[in-house]
Amino acid sequence: MTSPPEDSAPEDSVRDSAPSEGPAPKRRPHQRKQVLLRLDPQVYEALARWAGDELRSANAQIEFLLRRALAEAGRLPGGTGPLPRRGR
Repeated sequence: MTSPPEDSAPEDSVRDSAPSEGPAPKRRPHQRKQVLLRLDPQVYEALARWAGDELRSANAQIEFLLRRALAEAGRLPGGTGPLPRRGR
């Protein structure tokens, strides 16, 4: 009975086998858009303070305010999902 060569590892047989044909990774149905927003520094500071008072990030506060303004103007699309819940 012969032993395997000392330089071969047991993982070699796993690496040489065909890759498994598992399901493809799921993607989020709707990617969130990234937007560059230039603001006056004083406007940003006021927004950041307001966001902090409501335990939101500045980004979440901007989205909250935009959604509210769109809804009040009757321009928020019907299929719009809820605000994403972030940890806190």
